[in-house]
Amino acid sequence: ALLDARKGLKMFEKVGIPILGIVENMSLHTCSHCGHTEPIFGTGGGEKMCRDYNVELLGALPLDIRIRQHTDAGKPSVVAEPDGQIAAIYRTIARRTAAKISEMARDYSDVFTQIIMEDD
Repeated sequence: ALLDARKGLKMFEKVGIPILGIVENMSLHTCSHCGHTEPIFGTGGGEKMCRDYNVELLGALPLDIRIRQHTDAGKPSVVAEPDGQIAAIYRTIARRTAAKISEMARDYSDVFTQIIMEDD
């Protein structure tokens, strides 16, 4: 999966789409019975990719059955369990993404026609 993510990032770079950061999916598995979490796919992949491409890690989502259950029911986690841990992770990612977008704001004044008023 990390190889696919690297290929996707390179593709976006080639076509000039800015990379805001990385969201690591399935970073931890959360047991639906006891709540225990563990990194069944390893650790550090997202952080290494961020270092390799000089981008920020925006967040890491767990492999948690509730995410699938919520979305299958038409209620994302931030709606189904707004005070839950998963919703908090999504809100953090959203805030970090919004901050990155605001940092990229461009001044487009140079593309507009300049109007100069002179006194006679």
